[in-house]
Amino acid sequence: MTYVVTDACIKCKYMDCVEVCPVDCFYEGDNMLVIHPAECIDCGVCEPECPAEAILPDTEPGQEKWLELNAKFADEWPNITQSRDAPADADEHKGEEGKYDKYFSPEPGEGD
Repeated sequence: MTYVVTDACIKCKYMDCVEVCPVDCFYEGDNMLVIHPAECIDCGVCEPECPAEAILPDTEPGQEKWLELNAKFADEWPNITQSRDAPADADEHKGEEGKYDKYFSPEPGEGD
């Protein structure tokens, strides 16, 4: 098992999860984070830290798409180990439906 970041992270990109990860398996895209499934040790400390509830175990039904997306972009985006402030409009997008189709960007973020 591993944890995955879902579309609830898009445009919110709260980084509370980054600080608590003991193995630094988060990678930063332009408007979301992903978890590298080969690096995640399934400790679960990141899940309750996410204000957007965007982190789920890959064993929950329907997470196959997110496992694939996390794996693909973790190999392309830079690693991030230190949190920064969320985007100024993050709270406006929290809980919004359909964010992947509306806003997903394959562009990398800054990383560390």
